[in-house]
Amino acid sequence: MKKNIQSVRGMNDYLPTITLLWQKIESTLKKILYNYGFNEIRTPIIEKTILFHRAIGEITDVVEKEMYIFNDRNNESLALRPENTAGCVRAAIEHGLLNKEQRLWYLGPMFRYDRPQKCRYRQFHQLGVEVFGLSGFYIEAELILMISRWWYSLGITKYVRLELNSIGSIESRIKYREDLLKFFEYNKNKLDEESKNRIYKNPLRMLDSKNKNIQNLLIDAPKIFDYIDDDSKIYFTSLCSLLDNFGIKYDINHKLVRGLDYYNHTVFEWVTESCGLKNTICAGGRYDNLVKQLGGIDTPAVGFAMGMERTIMLVQETNHEFILSSSEFDIYLASFNTENNKQETLIIAEQVRDAFPNLRLIVYHGSGNFKKQLSEANKYGAKVVLILGKNEIENNQITIKNLYTSTQETISRQSMILYIKKLLN
Repeated sequence: MKKNIQSVRGMNDYLPTITLLWQKIESTLKKILYNYGFNEIRTPIIEKTILFHRAIGEITDVVEKEMYIFNDRNNESLALRPENTAGCVRAAIEHGLLNKEQRLWYLGPMFRYDRPQKCRYRQFHQLGVEVFGLSGFYIEAELILMISRWWYSLGITKYVRLELNSIGSIESRIKYREDLLKFFEYNKNKLDEESKNRIYKNPLRMLDSKNKNIQNLLIDAPKIFDYIDDDSKIYFTSLCSLLDNFGIKYDINHKLVRGLDYYNHTVFEWVTESCGLKNTICAGGRYDNLVKQLGGIDTPAVGFAMGMERTIMLVQETNHEFILSSSEFDIYLASFNTENNKQETLIIAEQVRDAFPNLRLIVYHGSGNFKKQLSEANKYGAKVVLILGKNEIENNQITIKNLYTSTQETISRQSMILYIKKLLN
């Protein structure tokens, strides 16, 4: 017997029992994006490998260890996208979008060859936002306010926490990097072999190391905020003051640098500890140099990406009402199982769908009796059951059962739409 083919490790199937929740969450977030004036962009999941080398930086874990890279039939090196900021910048340059302000969003799969574990997969989905052409901290504040509105709409505000930092200008980071390297060289005997190599490649990446020995060592390390220029400090304190005015709670985390090299000024992360361990579910910051770095005109930019799997897991663990409402049907249509009845059932279903295009209606096409059909309606979480039995067919009637109150009434078919409207209201 041939062995069944299974999915690739770290790449998951999402079945109908969970995709309904995905759809409801996506719809909720997209509506808020629309309200804030954002437009969708769709880019390929495959890009030229050099794009990520230039954007993310060659000396990063993403590029060195985690990217899916292959040569096509023309021997050109291509990669499955590990993130989509670089792809959005590439598309904006290629299609001449940078001659005016752009507010873009995207949703789709990303790929990193990471060790699969809870909340961390090799194929994962991100909902991201990129803004081009706007400098200043006001747009950063608006993005944070929009994300806060996302959490409120999903009912998870109290389970997430905002962390902020400023990493200053490129120039101030260079001086900080030099002193941080000297600090690690002085304490080299306290580093493991991997860390000894990393400090020469990208010492800033040591700041968010999960290694407890490194974390203890960092207590005495130089702090990036002591190195950033005065203008960057004023910029950051102004942003914090604005967030205070809106009642947005945050923690300043001077170890926060983000994992990609293109950031400057503000960086932020929304974290949660409700999934059993501290996880980042949304993160981003300003990256004013990336567009020029990739060959475009000098363009200020800021953005973020939210991990869909982690957000959905948080909703599953903390907001059961949201989950229940995402799986319910509005109307279940039960019928007596004859050929004539089946046709009449479809006619009624289409009449209801014409009158109520936003309702979810499911038609029973099996051979079970009415008791079984009512049981199925309860499983689907239907609010109303329309019953078309033999008597209803003969008298041009329909029975409408309210599953919330367990009451029912038989009415004429002509009165059906008006009755349903009244019932659902």
